[in-house]
Amino acid sequence: MNREIGQRLFLSEETVKSHVRHLLAKLQARSRAHAVAVGMRRGLVA
Repeated sequence: MNREIGQRLFLSEETVKSHVRHLLAKLQARSRAHAVAVGMRRGLVA
């Protein structure tokens, strides 16, 4: 998944991993799915 995201955004896979790691930490989420749920609850995701 990170590779695909990186290719679409012209970023390295490691950069995507780093961004995801920081996002999960900021949201205190355990997974990408949990991050989406937290984001929706907080009104960050429509």
